[in-house]
Amino acid sequence: MTSSIEILVLYYSRYGATEALAREVCKGVDAVAGCSARLRTVPAVSAVSEATEASIPDTGPPFATTQDLSECGGLIMGSPTRFGNMSAALKYFIDSTGTDWVKGTLAGKPAGVFTSTSTVHGGNETTLLSMAIPLIHHGMLYVGVPFTEEKLSTTTSGGTPYGASHVTWNRKPDVLSPDEKTLAAVLGRRVADIAVKLGS
Repeated sequence: MTSSIEILVLYYSRYGATEALAREVCKGVDAVAGCSARLRTVPAVSAVSEATEASIPDTGPPFATTQDLSECGGLIMGSPTRFGNMSAALKYFIDSTGTDWVKGTLAGKPAGVFTSTSTVHGGNETTLLSMAIPLIHHGMLYVGVPFTEEKLSTTTSGGTPYGASHVTWNRKPDVLSPDEKTLAAVLGRRVADIAVKLGS
């Protein structure tokens, strides 16, 4: 009997929108036979250089470690937009993975990305691409959302071919549209499907 392939769903969320999207991505991963999602977050970056977060957060999923990278069969990474770029907190974690880059820990594994932004022109696609770049440097196989997914052509909220996205507009940040939920799950399912095929 083969063990389940775990897909690491790694995110940073300030107000809950990106976390809500991460949980929908996990549903897509968990819908694939032989796969399960491992949900992890990263601590905020402090403006005080000597300040540190507790090693275990008070609420929510655990903080990611580089061990999560070696144990996963794929990675789906999410961040809110920060001027069209990933958040400093997520970049800080990725910048700490040089040893894994040298070892090739992530090489050949599938990867996807997701983001949330306040407005439809808030930089969601450039943020997705900013997260894709280091994953490609790690040798990962980039997985997007194809236009064969009908919702990608009809959505009036989030969703891009580069990855899943959420636009808050003036709603509560963690209230996703039905299309955003669908496309996030699609991304999770696609990465998991590819991980299964690569592992077989």
